[in-house]
Order: sequence, then structure tokens, then C-alpha cells
Amino acid sequence: MKNQNHEVLRKGKLRFSLIGYAFRYLPAPIMQRLAARGAESSSGVMPPVPDLVRLLKASGGSLPGMSGGSDAFKYLPELAGVEIHDLDVGIRNKVPARLFQPPGKAAARAALVWVHGGAFLFGDLDMAESHWVGAALAARGIPVLTLDYRKSFGDNFPAASDDVLAGWRWALEHLDRLGAVTAEQLHIGGASAGGNLVAGAVKRLRDGAGPLPASTFLAYPTVHAELPPWDPAELAAVRKAAGATFFAPEWVRDLGLNYIGDPALLDDPYAVPGNGDLGGQPRTFVLTCENDSLRSSGELYARQLAEAGVEVATHMVKGAVHGSLNAPFEAVGAESLEILASWLADGPDES
Repeated sequence: MKNQNHEVLRKGKLRFSLIGYAFRYLPAPIMQRLAARGAESSSGVMPPVPDLVRLLKASGGSLPGMSGGSDAFKYLPELAGVEIHDLDVGIRNKVPARLFQPPGKAAARAALVWVHGGAFLFGDLDMAESHWVGAALAARGIPVLTLDYRKSFGDNFPAASDDVLAGWRWALEHLDRLGAVTAEQLHIGGASAGGNLVAGAVKRLRDGAGPLPASTFLAYPTVHAELPPWDPAELAAVRKAAGATFFAPEWVRDLGLNYIGDPALLDDPYAVPGNGDLGGQPRTFVLTCENDSLRSSGELYARQLAEAGVEVATHMVKGAVHGSLNAPFEAVGAESLEILASWLADGPDES
């Protein structure tokens, strides 16, 4: 029996590695079918974290459908006048970044440093959550610097956090590239895992790593080592909702540990931003998605910030699943972008 179990485990590991390698070469429709098979698991919408890491490492860090944000230009002509420049902004480590400048480079009232999500394992500057967000905001007159970061295939905390700080410092040193805004007009934000990285980086800035941003925007972030508990009836409703995003608590815990690397750091206030003192931070907006089991983390973090005396605004996108800013052609994507743009321009009231 022991040998049989070992053989099953070996075949399972090989399966995910082969699927990952296939992602590099096969046509998109076939890749998507393979992804669906690879995602079949009782633990949620993704395979167990070790298998996901194996799959993504073999694929070169990509999943079908996660990139392609630049395709938005084909269907959204209002974005065509945006100027785009690819950069490396790190000093000790090259941090890929993309600068989006508004048409005509008119003086801006606000600028944003933005960090995409991807479970600390995948995602890039081309995914809609990065490229479309940057282009769409720039089309509205808001310059954006989007950042990539080292993924957790052995580059554990604080590698990705350091990359975000490097991008933030570059933005402060190159305000002229961001439409002549002042340091007091520079904001920071991130989505999902990027929200975690941004929240941790802001706490590091608060504690002496550099000037604080004008505000922080966190879209459907996961900022706790364990998912905060749900009301059972409410969670059941989320699981039953059409297209709902369900991440099992144990999967979220394992994913966070893969990013952090060392179980001793699960109490670290920068690796897990929901830990420790949350006071002294700039005003913060927390956007959540209704049909997303990660919503409990964002909701708890908003309450924690408020209890610590931080000015907080919140909004839940009704009917949205996790990753609404990665859906540029859906109503939930448009709503999420409008909320982000309004926050940067006006700082909306809590709703």
C-alpha cells in the first residue's frame, strides 16, 4: 500500500508538471481545458498549493487567460492616446514596471503606483488587472506606474515586498514622469495578493522605510494568515452563487505560507498585514467582491483599520467574483474601475 500511495503521488506531481509545460506551447482553447482539469480539487477552485506551484513553475509562471490586458486597446478606442513605457525600476534587483501617461501629458491631480495580484505566483504587467487598470486610469488623466514583483518559487518574503518598495521609491524620485504631481498626490494600491504586498509595504513605510502615500487602495485583498471565519449561512450562499470564487481556508493558509516561506514569520506584521498595530496609516479604501470567499479578510481588515483610527472607506461589488478588476468587459470591472478612479480624484465617502 505504501508503494501504491507513493506511485499515486508521483503520478500526480508529474501530471501538474506536464500541464504546466503544455501551457507554454499549446493553443489557448486547449490550455483552458487543461487548466480546468488541473483546477479540479475538493479544496477549492485551485489544485493544492504544492501542485499549483509545480504547475506554474513548469509553465513559466503563466495561466491561460491571465494575460492579454493589452487587448483592451482593440475594443476600447478611448485608451489609444495613452502613452506607455516599459521600465526597470529596481536598484539592487530589476523590477519590471510600466508607466502609463495620459494623452497630452497634462498636469495631473493624482498619480498611482499599482500592483497586480496572482496568488504571489503568477500574473504580470500584461494581465488586465495591471495593463487595463493602468491604461484606463491614464485615459482619465491619472498617471499610473504598474509594478511586477518576484514570485514565490523560492523568492520568499520579503522579496516581493522589497520590489514594491523599490517601485514606490522610484515613483517618488521621478515625479516629473508622473505628470508633475507632488509627493502628496502620489497614491498606492494593489489587488488580491498585490493588495497584501501593498498593505505590508505601507506599514513598512509608516515604520521608517520612506514617505507614506496620499492614500492606499486595496482591491479584494488577503491580509491574514488564516481566513477570518464566515457566518455559515452567508458562506453557503457564496458557494452556491453562479460563478462564485471559493478558496478553502486551508488552501489560503498554505498559499500564504508558500509566499512567506518560514512559519515563524506568520506573526510578522509586514508579511501578514492584518497582524500588529495598524494605526498611523493613510486613508484607505477596501474594495471587496460579493461572491468571493476571500471577502472576509478584506472586511476584517477594514474594521481593524477603523478601530486603529485610520480613515477607511469600503465598497462591495454586488454579484462580482474575485478579481473584478481583471474583467474589463464586464459591468463589475467597469464599476470597480470607476470606484478606484473616483477615490483617486475625490476620496469618496464610506458606503
